[in-house]
Amino acid sequence: MPSLRGIHETVLYGRDTPALAAFYSGVLGLRLVGVMDAHSAAMRLPEGDAVLLLFDFEYAATPGRGVPTHGTTGPSHVAFRVVAGTLDQWRESITASGVTIELERGWSRGGRSIYFRDPADNSVELIDGEVWAE
Repeated sequence: MPSLRGIHETVLYGRDTPALAAFYSGVLGLRLVGVMDAHSAAMRLPEGDAVLLLFDFEYAATPGRGVPTHGTTGPSHVAFRVVAGTLDQWRESITASGVTIELERGWSRGGRSIYFRDPADNSVELIDGEVWAE
């Protein structure tokens, strides 16, 4: 079978897409790509080619948009890997932005994570180091 290269895009959902886009731009430094409207936004990570899509719940579930319907009705989760050794700086930057850190934890493989919530109550995790077994 051919090999996969990585995750190209993933989606988070919420009712206020402009507020979500402002959060991911202002707090995490993601860059808006394409056109944002009241229902959707595409954000590119600062490094690599991955894209975070932000959709309104109802919009993503509307048939006939040119892609299959998809979505969730509750909060989701996304985890971003940070540059090694910068998790403490991220914690300071995030709390300075007025965002509360929900949980900090270490992992058995030596990695560390911090968790916080975006405006749609999605769980956002930043990871430094190794978490999963090979």
